Amino acid sequence: MTDAPEYEQHPADTAFHARLPIGERMDASPLTEGLPWAFEQITMRPLGPMLVPEQPRGGELEPENCSSCRPSEHTIWQDELWQVRSGWDANGLPFVGAISPREHWLLEDAPHEVLAAYGPLMQRISQAVKSIPGVARCHFARWNDGSAHLHLWALARPAGMMQGRGAALAFWDEMLPPMPAEMAEEHLRIVADALAAGGGQAFPNR
Repeated sequence: MTDAPEYEQHPADTAFHARLPIGERMDASPLTEGLPWAFEQITMRPLGPMLVPEQPRGGELEPENCSSCRPSEHTIWQDELWQVRSGWDANGLPFVGAISPREHWLLEDAPHEVLAAYGPLMQRISQAVKSIPGVARCHFARWNDGSAHLHLWALARPAGMMQGRGAALAFWDEMLPPMPAEMAEEHLRIVADALAAGGGQAFPNR
């Protein structure tokens, strides 16, 4: 594996970027007003320079070295097109899982048959995650800033946790007490077995 090349970066120069108060600390009250059940006070870092070109994401320059393409002990379920991985660390939430195609696709170039299969899979994952005791909702999110391999996230919101509604849920995973290893493994097994009941294979690399 070769080192990623160094990029000569410069400030992004568009009409949108030109109007931004780079270096200033922004007022975070819209967050506390918009999500009052989650945030009481937030202090944002000063708005940093926006440099381009951006550094390449993992697997962007060398797809053959993409970790999402290789077999992993953290794959809790897979079928011929998609896979779900979880269990890297002890989570604070009941379940956090990464959903990705088995082949190296971006959202922009993924074949339609791969994308079409995600809709039914999303439904199955939601049902599987909500079968964990104490889970009320399954949230889905996509950022794709760390890896070029298309991936989405499934996060379990505990029943009654109104502070975890909406976009705030992801932050709580870092703050809630980590689950005991036995509980975390039980939750992985519940999700994997529920998915495998509808097709595919649970824990293919264990």
